[in-house]
Parts: sequence; C-alpha cells; structure tokens
Amino acid sequence: MAKTKSSFVNLIVTLAVITFVGSLSLGFVFDWTKEPIAKAQMARQLKAIEAVVEGYDNNPVTEKYKVVTLDGKDSLEFFPATRNGKRIGTAVKTKSGLGYSGDIWLMVGFDKAGNIIRIQVLEHKETPGLGSKMTLPSFLNQYYGKNPGKVNLKVKKDGGAVDAITGATISSRAFSESVQMAYETFQSVKHDE
Repeated sequence: MAKTKSSFVNLIVTLAVITFVGSLSLGFVFDWTKEPIAKAQMARQLKAIEAVVEGYDNNPVTEKYKVVTLDGKDSLEFFPATRNGKRIGTAVKTKSGLGYSGDIWLMVGFDKAGNIIRIQVLEHKETPGLGSKMTLPSFLNQYYGKNPGKVNLKVKKDGGAVDAITGATISSRAFSESVQMAYETFQSVKHDE
C-alpha cells in the first residue's frame, strides 16, 4: 500500500472536511434540540410566574413584553396574568448586577395596585450559607404584601425596613435594588383593568 505524502494541501483538505462534518453535525443537533429547549424554558418561566401570581387562566409567557427601565440602561420582561380577560397581576423578571458574586435574577409578582404578591429567586451566585439565604421564607416574607411606593424596602443600614441577611448585606442590598427597579418600571407602565 502506497503511503500518501504529507503536504500542506492534504492538511488543508483534511481540515476542511473535518470542519464541514463538525459544522453539519452541530447544525443538526441545534435543530434537533431547539424545540425541546424552548419548551423547557417556557415551562421554567411558567413555574416561576405561578409561584408569584396565582389564579390566572391565560399564558403569560406568550403575552410577555419588555419595558425599558427608568434609567434607560436595561429592559425588564413583563408577564401579564389575567383571569376571564381581566388583569389580576403582573410578574416582572428583574435583575441586579450588584450582588456579591454577580447577577441576581428575580421574578416579582405585583397585584394591580403595585403590592408585592410573591418573589421567586430565579438565579444567583451568592455565597452558600450567606447570600444564598435570600431564598428562605424568613427573608422573602419581609417583602410580601408591601408596596415599594409606600414602604422603603432598602436594608435597615440604609434607612429602610428590611432586615439584611447576617453577613450578606451586599446580597440583601442587591435583592432590594432589584425589587425596587421592578416596581419603578411596573409603575411607569399603564396596566389595563
């Protein structure tokens, strides 16, 4: 059997074939997984919305819209929750980049008057055992039923009404800042009755 001589052209052709096959495979896998990934994302969003606004009969994910924050630096996703065609609440996906270890993503449920129904922590990278305590009811309950327009939801060290998580004031501040941003953006939009 004759041994092929290694040359620059042979290397280029081999590399091109490998690249083409790899690209074709990636394209196939992407198309094959696109729909299941979209369904899983929708299911996660619906689960978070159900955790913060109950009793709706529409699909808030298909009716979502974005609203630019008051500072114009970001936009938040709004998920209107309706029952029999009447708005009963709105879930707002918000975030703060001021967490101790990065972004903190929340889903905040508001009733029509702007009172906080519930809050779901979607994602964070805060320190386990410290900042991660933001998911505990003892911290979250401080926000429920409150209207950020009437109650200062900053941590007590900053003159607010929220008890910060011991050893995690930065995480607590970021959480409160995220809720406040969601409220202010919520208030900037006219909500249908």
